[in-house]
Amino acid sequence: MTVTFTLNGQPVTVDCPPETRLADILRDRLALIGTKIACSVGRCGACTVLVGGKAVNGCLIMAWQIENAEIVTVEGLDAHPLGPAISAGLEEESAFQCGYCAPGFSIALTALLTENPDAGEEEIRVGLEGNICRCTGYHSIIRGALNAARRIREQSLAIGD
Repeated sequence: MTVTFTLNGQPVTVDCPPETRLADILRDRLALIGTKIACSVGRCGACTVLVGGKAVNGCLIMAWQIENAEIVTVEGLDAHPLGPAISAGLEEESAFQCGYCAPGFSIALTALLTENPDAGEEEIRVGLEGNICRCTGYHSIIRGALNAARRIREQSLAIGD
């Protein structure tokens, strides 16, 4: 099948079987390797991307499901209105050790803070469920997420939203 969608703000057309996973399209056909494949069954969050503004597991979404979709990967996060604040907040708190899980956490946090910029620690913990870190632990990730949320609130106040 031929599938057409918007990826990080750019139109994309890909020819592939309809059962091709979005994560495989991104990595193998479009060379966007920020989307990681780890568990392949939707349990770890390493392949999280935004589809229509919602965080989804790229290993569970098939090509036939993304026709005309708007998709954002970690490579497109800097262009997202919240992306720089999220990246800076996580970096300042040294949120990740090896970084393998960082794209999935960053995308999940983007979806959460887009929907709820006033999210506190409990909402952040719930919003990041399904994302697994195998080396850092979660304290620094939660601190980084809270830092990002603070930055986003300050950014909104500075521009008068």
